[in-house]
Amino acid sequence: MLFASATAIPITIFLVIYGIIISEKINRTAISLFGAIVMIILGILNQEQAIEHIDFNTIGLLVGMMIIVNILKRTGVFEYLAIRAAKKAKGDPWKILVLFAIITALSSAFLDNVTTILLIVPVTLVITDTLDTNPIPFMFTEILIANIGGTATLIGDPPNIMIGSATGLGFVDFIVNLAPVVIVISVATLFLLKLIYKDFLKAKDENKQKIMKMDESITIKDKLLLKKSLIVLFLTILGFMVHAQFHLESATVALGGAALLLVISKIDPEEILFEVEWTTIFFFMGLFILVGSLVEVGVIDNLAKKMLELTKGNLFVTTLTILWVSAIASAFLDNIPFVATMIPLIKAMTASGQLDANPLWWALALGACLGGNGTIIGASANVIVTGIMAREGRPVSFMSFMRIGFPMMIVSIIISTIYLILFYV
Repeated sequence: MLFASATAIPITIFLVIYGIIISEKINRTAISLFGAIVMIILGILNQEQAIEHIDFNTIGLLVGMMIIVNILKRTGVFEYLAIRAAKKAKGDPWKILVLFAIITALSSAFLDNVTTILLIVPVTLVITDTLDTNPIPFMFTEILIANIGGTATLIGDPPNIMIGSATGLGFVDFIVNLAPVVIVISVATLFLLKLIYKDFLKAKDENKQKIMKMDESITIKDKLLLKKSLIVLFLTILGFMVHAQFHLESATVALGGAALLLVISKIDPEEILFEVEWTTIFFFMGLFILVGSLVEVGVIDNLAKKMLELTKGNLFVTTLTILWVSAIASAFLDNIPFVATMIPLIKAMTASGQLDANPLWWALALGACLGGNGTIIGASANVIVTGIMAREGRPVSFMSFMRIGFPMMIVSIIISTIYLILFYV
């Protein structure tokens, strides 16, 4: 009873804040910070404990990569790649869709899926308008592939950044353990999309010729800045690959690359820092404190014990439970707060050494990242693209998205299940 009374208030606050985040009635950053402050004022944790629970490695990694990407996008390189790919495909809609999917997947793996979507979608619409073809197949492909591609690396999606920071798993660990299954899922997704959209991927020869006449060279706005940005991006990715050997955190690598690029680009830092998504950064901070409150009062440890009782400590059952629960939950909830809650839970479950932690982390990463493809609200990329489509006069409803996205998500989780069974459990 004493435990129940001590935890009732923090659990209630957490659930109310989580519910408001899901409802989107109040800005998620504002409400997460408000909830965090309420926890401190009520004495559930003090200010020092609150600060300790903020994962500054995740914060630093996000800020560093946002700075690098914001400078890189000024060069026009994405527009160049998209037009170049369309010409390489000789204006054939299916080939363009595949090449755009490859660009999206690679960009999402090494940048982040939201930035990738914001850069690739406007160019895609120019191409589909020129071809006079339906943009919906291209939009769905880019949404699905962005979320899938982001699953492959430490820096591709916020859940992976959070997992890597909390566990010490490095850039190479994510690529070695997740990239193989991501490639298989990407191929399967493209195959199914071709079956679904084969009748829409057609264009007249005269429109294909318009594509061939496009001049991609005019999209590059600053060649010198492009060279500098690509060199720093390469060095940063190289740094991610070796950071563990040099006992450096991933945030140090990202912020180091950002600082170097700010120096050599000679762009006013104020301009670039203005473009950093500070609302996302402060959302993370509030969230870490909210979850930290549950850790402080013992809720997470208690949940871990209950889950171990439920799964009887069986690695097979626990791994697949985390995979499927994460996927279904992330289709309807924001995967960031979900993962923030699951990380201390998995840590508590594996603290005794009864369970091998690694399969559980890969199950969480796959479920949380791939689950976002299930519905229109499952991932930020989905919301952004459907918003753009609505402005273009082609609105996508919740159910029309779900008819395509949810079955695709289920296929990707089935493939992930087979992968985890074969190689981990």
